[in-house]
Amino acid sequence: FTRAAELGNADAHYRLSLLYHNGKGIEKDGGKEMYHLKEAAIGGHPEARYGLGIGEWNNGNTERAVKHWIIAAAQGSDDSIQLLLEKFRSGFVSKEDLAAALRAHQAAVDATKSHQRKVAEIATYPGKN
Repeated sequence: FTRAAELGNADAHYRLSLLYHNGKGIEKDGGKEMYHLKEAAIGGHPEARYGLGIGEWNNGNTERAVKHWIIAAAQGSDDSIQLLLEKFRSGFVSKEDLAAALRAHQAAVDATKSHQRKVAEIATYPGKN
């Protein structure tokens, strides 16, 4: 994953962050974990953005956490939508922010369905279409 991350691959950065977090096959390193998590989030990785939100929440930065989850939701993160709903119910997310996140999430899901799934279906079942 290291070479791919050096080349800017967001998924590789995310996977490296998990390795540094868990210490599997590599020494645990919180600094490297956060570096790779941030790089993955900047690269558009929704789970990384969600993870940054969790970290901010745990550090008491509720507004920053919500912003991360809104961005992740707009990238299609179902986990972020669930957390935003939970935090809305407990008063940490405004109705307007939740509504915007839900619309953006749906748009991301629809965009994925329309093109990527069609390509996958054609590749998987070439004679079907």
